[in-house]
Amino acid sequence: MNYQENVSTDAETKNRKDKKVYDQKPTAAFIGAAWSTLIAGMVSYCIGLWNADMQLNEKGYYFTILLFGLYAAVSVQKAVRDRLEGVPVTDMYYSISWFAALAAVVLLVVGLWNADLLLSEKGFYAMSFLLSLFSAIAVQKNTRDIQYITRNNTDNE
Repeated sequence: MNYQENVSTDAETKNRKDKKVYDQKPTAAFIGAAWSTLIAGMVSYCIGLWNADMQLNEKGYYFTILLFGLYAAVSVQKAVRDRLEGVPVTDMYYSISWFAALAAVVLLVVGLWNADLLLSEKGFYAMSFLLSLFSAIAVQKNTRDIQYITRNNTDNE
């Protein structure tokens, strides 16, 4: 048994753990799935609002929550990713991003709880909203992954 080889392997493993390497671009299938689900969630939510039998101010409330939620979800993902990559992010911005994302979900829940809608309609809005938020995070992650890898490959050449 060669102990020297095991020691050097352990040291190499430690160096790889210390150096964060992100070198795998998302696949075209994952990128397509993320964009498809984002568009499907947003379009279905908006079509549901368009066809809903509610006042225009209620439709505006739900549409604004969708936009607010999407922006907040992307902001949270950006703040988390910036911190991971060593980009300075203030605790204030990080906290506000999380608060906004949670507030959007709470506002939707409160709105649907008090809405005079069928349970199936409430479930439809909740699911298309959450699908849109998750997809927005996935699209933002893919965008950052591609940008990070492209930038690092250009720097290394």
